[in-house]
Amino acid sequence: MRVLWLSPWLRTLTRVQVDALTAAGHECLVVTTDQHYEKVAARPDERVLDPAIKDPRTLPPLARVTAEARRFRPDVVVSELMHDPRWLPMTRLAPLVQVVHDDRPHDATEERPWHRRAVLDHQTRSAAAVVAPSAHVAAVLSARFGRRVDVVPLTSDVPEAALPPVPSVERRDFVLLGRMSPYKNVGVALEAWAAHVASPEYRGDRLLLLGNGPLESVRLPEHVEWRREHFAYADVLPDLARAKGSLAHYRLATQSGVQVLSMQLGIPTIVSDSGGLPEFCPPSLPPLGVDDVAGLTRVFGRLAVPAVAAELGAAAREHYLAHFSAARAAEAWTRVFARVGTRRAAAPAPSVT
Repeated sequence: MRVLWLSPWLRTLTRVQVDALTAAGHECLVVTTDQHYEKVAARPDERVLDPAIKDPRTLPPLARVTAEARRFRPDVVVSELMHDPRWLPMTRLAPLVQVVHDDRPHDATEERPWHRRAVLDHQTRSAAAVVAPSAHVAAVLSARFGRRVDVVPLTSDVPEAALPPVPSVERRDFVLLGRMSPYKNVGVALEAWAAHVASPEYRGDRLLLLGNGPLESVRLPEHVEWRREHFAYADVLPDLARAKGSLAHYRLATQSGVQVLSMQLGIPTIVSDSGGLPEFCPPSLPPLGVDDVAGLTRVFGRLAVPAVAAELGAAAREHYLAHFSAARAAEAWTRVFARVGTRRAAAPAPSVT
């Protein structure tokens, strides 16, 4: 099928999914922007637009891309976090598959203006199909909008070919990666870490907080390092790839890109029981309550043993390949596209007068 994919924000994830769809025999054209923090050069299958709505100089490029999308004659259009009303004509070129990642904002820092919510809700109500990355989000959306919502598993936005080599050194340290927002539950993580450092299980590791964000400065206990910067993947993947554990123990979550990336790298990932996080975790490392400081302290102690971290990391990698790889996601996308395409083919032809 010919797939037109509109993704102004999640450019790296779109690339991984489009490459898997192309490998499965689909033809894809991507319309995106340069707003993702990972800055990359445009590919032949991408059209990169300026998102500045109020700048009239952005209109001619938008018109050219819209015309090209029409000539592409897509069989299906995928829209992902697209709230620019100027792009809406492209969503009408074929049956629309609307992707909704979160059922609600994680905290006040993620609240969208009303006009953006209106565009997104309009697409969700009118789309031929709606897709969510977890059963948790799908159930909430289905109840809210009164319609079927398919689940396509979230995959990592780092291609397998871009993964760092497996470190030859023994595993060390724990990592909390990503935009540091209040929902990341950093306070509970630091409390548990301080208890771990004071325990007999401590083996000299650091807890690395890697990322900037709206979280206010907090008092850091011993052996915690906060690198408060915006990072490219190349800067942080080596630290994550040799870690004993990765933290996605969030207060409010739907799913976590850090969680699937960590599993892809073969790193045990400590998650909370919030939202869709339990759906993604392997049985070898079950979720914890969001305020379970004692449980988190025990997991730090368990993973402090390098052999245990390596064993659970291998299980996490196997779990990722079996359920969340790009190829698995492409299989799920193809099933959605086939159903939408069948519905389109079954629609009556317009009458001729």
